[in-house]
Amino acid sequence: MTMRAAILALLALLVAACGQPDKQPPVAPDEPNPLLWEIARADGTSAGWLIGTIHALPDGVEWRTPALDNAVAQAGVLAVEIAELDDGRAVASAFKPLAYSPGQPPLLSRVPPDQRESLTALVADTPYGLDDFRGIESWGAALILAQSIDSGADAANGIDRALIRDFNGRRVVELEGAARQFAVFDGLSERAQRAMLGAIVEEAEADSDQRQRPIRLYLQGDEAGLAALTREGLLADDEIREALLERRNAAWMPRIIRLLESDSHPLIAVGAAHMVGKGGLVALIEAKGYTVRRVR
Repeated sequence: MTMRAAILALLALLVAACGQPDKQPPVAPDEPNPLLWEIARADGTSAGWLIGTIHALPDGVEWRTPALDNAVAQAGVLAVEIAELDDGRAVASAFKPLAYSPGQPPLLSRVPPDQRESLTALVADTPYGLDDFRGIESWGAALILAQSIDSGADAANGIDRALIRDFNGRRVVELEGAARQFAVFDGLSERAQRAMLGAIVEEAEADSDQRQRPIRLYLQGDEAGLAALTREGLLADDEIREALLERRNAAWMPRIIRLLESDSHPLIAVGAAHMVGKGGLVALIEAKGYTVRRVR
């Protein structure tokens, strides 16, 4: 899985997914198949719902179903990774202190020689010059450059944003927040950060079909396909996978369990990659004695 795909389709990064959609967006299935689960207690009573989200989608894609609308109507609280998704000032104030650090090496020196021409071209598609990145850490540069790559999707269509709008006037809580999310990237080793940067360059060279694969899998509701993506490409790197997925899932679990025990019937809506696999939220919640059933 490329880092761009991870940023757009599987993580809630706010600085990504800002490019214009490709001319041929992914074809959605005839019937929406969201990654929706109902959570039940040991006595069989409903405790809440999980939905794996995607943080950017093409215009006009239908993803709602009667089962999802029912969960939205019945849930007493919405839990998301970041609640203030549209507060650009707050996002910038969280990003800048972590990403900006004087005295960084030249950007071109942070990728292999065979990627430097492509990196130069990618920077040319942004409002920045190469020298501007002398004060930006490698992970921050990767996220900034990711914005200039067309993905066939727009963050304005993200499911997180739609659900937050649905809960207007009702309680919305965040499991992480922008500052802590960016801190995950800031905590990566320089080796891993440069791997991110190199993966963005690779993604810029990929065709639209490759970029849109995670979106297609999501729209199809393909749990196995999405789980496979979390073990491919950059996420095959143990440090990155553990930081971006496994440790974050574990950190969210105490708050999730408190919500499930509070009788507020939460709808827990986080990136689809956090739901699937042995370390996913579905498995972690089941390990706490709950039954988690996919609702199609």
